[in-house]
Amino acid sequence: MSTKKMYISNSEDSIKLFDNSFMNSLSKVHWIVPLIIFIPTISYLIYNGIVAKLPLFLMLGLYALGIAIWTAVEYSLHRFVFHFHPTSEFGKKIHFIFHGIHHDYPCDRLRLVMPPTVSIPLAIGFFFFFTLFLSAENIFPFFAGFLTGYLVYDMFHYMIHHVQVKGKLWNALKSHHLKHHYVDDNRGFGVSSKLWDLIIRTDFKEIKK
Repeated sequence: MSTKKMYISNSEDSIKLFDNSFMNSLSKVHWIVPLIIFIPTISYLIYNGIVAKLPLFLMLGLYALGIAIWTAVEYSLHRFVFHFHPTSEFGKKIHFIFHGIHHDYPCDRLRLVMPPTVSIPLAIGFFFFFTLFLSAENIFPFFAGFLTGYLVYDMFHYMIHHVQVKGKLWNALKSHHLKHHYVDDNRGFGVSSKLWDLIIRTDFKEIKK
C-alpha cells in the first residue's frame, strides 16, 4: 500500500491550473468532446478499410487487435508515464498538470477526459508509429479499434466518477479504479479493463505466494 500522504478533494469544481485564462481553458474539457472528435474519425477509418476492399474477417480481426493493443497502452501510459514521479521542481509541476491534479481533485467534471490538446497529438503520433508495422490498408481498421478502445477508456473514466450504473461487472470495475484513488495509487492502473492488472499482478487482490 502507498505510504505517502494523499491529498484528495471531492469538490466537483475545477481549480485554476494556469494564470493565463486561455491556457487554463485548454486544460478543461466537457466529456462529450472526445465523442464529437473521435466517432467521426473512427467512422472514417472504417470507411477507408471498406474502400480498400479488405475481407470482413480481416477487418474485424484488425479492429479487435487495435482494441487489445489499446488496453496495453492504457495500462502502460497510466503506470509508467502518468505515475512517473520526477524529482525536479519543474518535473513535479509537469506531472501535476498531466495527472497529479486528477488524483488531488478526482471529481472535477472538466478534467476527467483527455483534452484535445493532448489526445489529438497523441493519436497522430500513435497512428504514424503503427504505420511502421502495418500496411496502408491494414492500418485503417486497426487504428479504428485502437481509437475505440481509447474512447471507451475516456467514457468509462467519466462514468466511474460521475454516473451511477448498476451491474456486478461495472461495480467491480468502478471499485477497482476508486481503490486506485482512495486506497493505493501504486495498484489498479487499468481503467477500462482490469486485464493487465491481473496479468502483471497489480490488482488489489492479495497475491498468494
